[in-house]
Amino acid sequence: MKLSDSHEDALIQRVTQHLHQRDDVLVGPGDDCAVITQADGSLLLLKTDCVVESVHFLPEADAERVGWKALARVVSDIAAMGGTPTACVITLILRPDTSVEWLDALYSGIQRCATDFELSIVGGETSSAPPLAPNIISVAGTGSLPPQHLVKRSTSQPGDAIFVTGSLGGSIHGKHLDFTPRLEPAQWLVKHHKPSAMMDLSDGLAKDLPRLAQLSQTHYQLDLNSLPLTPSCTTQQALADGEDYELLFTLPPSLASDLQNSWPSHFPPLTQIGHMTTADSPSTPLNGGWEHFSS
Repeated sequence: MKLSDSHEDALIQRVTQHLHQRDDVLVGPGDDCAVITQADGSLLLLKTDCVVESVHFLPEADAERVGWKALARVVSDIAAMGGTPTACVITLILRPDTSVEWLDALYSGIQRCATDFELSIVGGETSSAPPLAPNIISVAGTGSLPPQHLVKRSTSQPGDAIFVTGSLGGSIHGKHLDFTPRLEPAQWLVKHHKPSAMMDLSDGLAKDLPRLAQLSQTHYQLDLNSLPLTPSCTTQQALADGEDYELLFTLPPSLASDLQNSWPSHFPPLTQIGHMTTADSPSTPLNGGWEHFSS
C-alpha cells in the first residue's frame, strides 16, 4: 500500500499508536501541540511544522512572506492551545542553487514574525537538498501555559455552540502567506470565556471540524448560510480551501451570548456557525479540505 492509498489521519494514527509516552506527557499526538507537565506544575507546549516549496508556497513566492508563514504557523498552533510562544529552532533544507538573497529575505520574514509575537530564535540546522528537490523550512517551537488555560481539541460537549474567528476561504489568493495568528484573541478567550475545545483551521473547516468532533466523541450541525465568507468566495471554498489559520472553538451555549456581547471590537469578527450534537445524531455532510498524500 502507498501513502496515497490512505488518509493523512489514518497514517498519523498508524505511526503514533505505539509511541512511548513518559508520565509527564499530558497531551501527545493528535492536538495542535504536545503538552508536557513541568516540575513546578506549569505546562510546556511543543510544536513542529514545515513549509515545502510547491506544496505550501510557490517557487516564485516572495521569500519574506514565506518566512513569515513558516513561523506564524507554529505561533497559530500554540495560540490554539491557549499558550504563549517562547522560542523556536529552524531547520533549512535548501537546494545549493538557492540564492543568498532569497535566504536573507526568508529570515527577514521569520524575524519579523518572531519580533511581533515576542519569541526567540535560538538555533536550528541546515542541510542541502538534491538539485531537483523542493526547498523546505521546518520550525520547531515551544510555548508556556498555566494549567488552568489549557484548551484541547478533545473536550467539546453536545450542545456546545461552534464559533470561528475572521473569514474563511480564498487562501490561495495570498492570505496563506500574510495571515495573522490569532494569539491575542485566543489568550483573551482562555482568560474570560474559556472554550470547551479549540483548534486552528489549517486544512479547512470541512476537514478540521470533523477532527475536533471525532476526538470529542461528538457530532455537529452547521448553519452553512452563516459561514463568514472571504469576499468573492463560495460556501464550498470557505469549507474546503484551507490555510485560514482562524480559531475554531466550542463553548457552552449558556456563555455564547455573553461572549458575543463582550468580544473586543479590535479583534477579527466572531461568528457562531452551529452547534455540537451527540455522537448518535447525524452531522452536517461536509466535503473537501486539504489532504496530504492524496493522489
